[in-house]
Amino acid sequence: MKVLVSDPLSDVGIEIFRNTPGFEVDVKTDLSQDELGQIINNYDGLSIRSKTQVDQKLLAKATNLKVVGRAGIGLDNVDIPAATAARVAVMNTPFGNTITTAEHTIAMLMALSRNIPKATATLKDGKWEKKHLRGREIYNKTLGLVGIGNIGTLVADRAMGLKMKVIGYDPYQAVEAIEDIGVKPATFDQVLTQSDYISIHTPKTKETTNLFNKETLYRMKQGAMLINCARGGIVNEDDLYYALNNGHLGGAALDVFATEPPGKISLMDLDNFICSSHLGASTHEAQDNVARDVANQIVDYLTTGQANNIVNPKK
Repeated sequence: MKVLVSDPLSDVGIEIFRNTPGFEVDVKTDLSQDELGQIINNYDGLSIRSKTQVDQKLLAKATNLKVVGRAGIGLDNVDIPAATAARVAVMNTPFGNTITTAEHTIAMLMALSRNIPKATATLKDGKWEKKHLRGREIYNKTLGLVGIGNIGTLVADRAMGLKMKVIGYDPYQAVEAIEDIGVKPATFDQVLTQSDYISIHTPKTKETTNLFNKETLYRMKQGAMLINCARGGIVNEDDLYYALNNGHLGGAALDVFATEPPGKISLMDLDNFICSSHLGASTHEAQDNVARDVANQIVDYLTTGQANNIVNPKK
């Protein structure tokens, strides 16, 4: 069996391929899409992250390909219906980076509340702006979650540990399941109107694209803060700029953007906006975890047919 690693993967995963009898692995992470298309037919398995585009054109050339494994959660770069039609299994690794992403969400919430990025920048610039950088406590504040899956559940647990009140909206979770983790179930409108902070933990779909737009942002509480460490495009960045610039929202923190890298967008000019470069899953521990998971899943599928975390099971 031959496996191609087309996006960076921790050595932990690569060694699993190399140490499995009957497997060959090629690591080629600098291929153009055209170059990938020229060689993809040589491989039974493909390990990717977010850069490689597994589209219909590539799949048409991949007549020997049996499985695509994503070292991470998001599959925005994979045409799943086309893969299904080509009888290529698609799987992700939804658990390896959940803790890391939840921790990053809390870090962004805290940094936003206490003006840490601006305090760092001004102090390094030789300024002592203590009077102008007064923050806010998160104790007893209400955190509203939009999406209460694996990551949202961990964020709720950590927020409750900080003595925040947590409410949440997730149309795909039973009310009893939400209550079982200590979160108060709420409608989307209740999350918007009752939360001091809102944190987004949903995939990007047709339903969630631009979910936070001019209308919904202005239904949020005056002075509320928004955190998105999920997927870019769920928040309309132009509408967010106006809600922050005119003082309706107190602040926002984005780890993800509609276009990455985003370049010099208008949000970057605002003092009440902080950001990071899609770092939610970027820890050594998380990258080892997802590399180990994706390698084991690809090996299992190609050797025994065992399909772990497959998103397009055969009917």
